[in-house]
Amino acid sequence: MITDVKAYHADKKDSQYLQDATKRLKQRLKGQGLLWTTLLADAGYSSGENYAFLEKENIISYIPQHGTYKGGPEGFIFFKEENYWLCPMEKKVTFRKRRMVKNSLQDDYLTKRSDCKNCPMKQKCIGKGFEKKIRITVYVDEYERNNKRVRSKYGRRMKGKRQSTVEPVFGTLTQFMGLRKINTIGIVGANKVMYMSATAYNLKKLLKFVSKKTGIMVNQAIICFSIVMNPFGLFNSFLST
Repeated sequence: MITDVKAYHADKKDSQYLQDATKRLKQRLKGQGLLWTTLLADAGYSSGENYAFLEKENIISYIPQHGTYKGGPEGFIFFKEENYWLCPMEKKVTFRKRRMVKNSLQDDYLTKRSDCKNCPMKQKCIGKGFEKKIRITVYVDEYERNNKRVRSKYGRRMKGKRQSTVEPVFGTLTQFMGLRKINTIGIVGANKVMYMSATAYNLKKLLKFVSKKTGIMVNQAIICFSIVMNPFGLFNSFLST
């Protein structure tokens, strides 16, 4: 069942629209007396900002991390309380500033030039540079908590559920419900097309459910009617077996 659909402009990444869609859908489900606790999505919706937002909304995320997240340089140890990294040669890479980089909040860490000047690992570590630079997202903890869930046994099960129940819906919408190409002009017209496609999909699911339920009720009514007309019919059937 499709519970939310909306067309967006293509000027942003999918991950930048997740929070808006989540707020809208959560409010709608709440109005129906439904509690939303788990969110499944592909890596296109991965970002530290989204993980932090979902935790604040008490929604458990199962979103594979995007390939740009590395979790820190190999061989370096992070000391959270003092907020610095320690390199393999036991030199500190200290915090310098926090800034926005491509719509992502990140922390910058640098070593002292004197620490790297005569280091035997300089060429391998920084090449022709003068100091070691580490730039990492401020949402490391949120990434790690999400990644731990995704890698768990239950997380792998959730991935299978997403692939078998969520993603086929997109195939149905594009192949059979007119969403392969939207020929309208403007975002308003695009939304109308999406609303109609989602409504057609939901009506088809509803009719299938109602017809199946009706068939079961008809069969039960036939059995009850036959027993009423022939009170010994059930007993005779047992004797015949």
